[in-house]
Amino acid sequence: MMAAAKIVKVGIAEMDIAKVPATIRTAGLGSCVGVVLYDLERGVAGLVHVMLPDSGIRSPEGKLNEAKFADLAIGAMAERLKKEGALRLKAKIAGGAQMFQLSGAADTMRIGPRNVEAVKQQLAVRRIQLLAEDTGGNSGRTIEFDPKTGQLSIRTVNAAIKLI
Repeated sequence: MMAAAKIVKVGIAEMDIAKVPATIRTAGLGSCVGVVLYDLERGVAGLVHVMLPDSGIRSPEGKLNEAKFADLAIGAMAERLKKEGALRLKAKIAGGAQMFQLSGAADTMRIGPRNVEAVKQQLAVRRIQLLAEDTGGNSGRTIEFDPKTGQLSIRTVNAAIKLI
């Protein structure tokens, strides 16, 4: 994908931050959504790998992982970036595929589309402008973001690399 001095890797249901000259990457975006929040002027970006739309569907036991849920992850990442000096956040997203085609499937099985809707709702609530997206379909993605250029590189199975 992109050449950089350092690549910050974000796993499923994780979040992290990268500063110029590093880039930030996540793989395995099927129904999950990769959300990049960034401030180009400050050269900082955060990436969260959202698995589920709503923390209300979590099991009551165990520690809450806010990176896992769209309704918690966007706000948590925005706060982390503000602590790093970010002032004007923008967003780019990718993922949210419908990985399994089930005829007559209940809405609960539409995890990818529901994740995309939840992420967009949380961005709107926080007045974070969504500049670009590559969502939907039925293929997995790997994304890498460069906080220096603001370019999101998207590798999709059986497709050319897309830059947004």
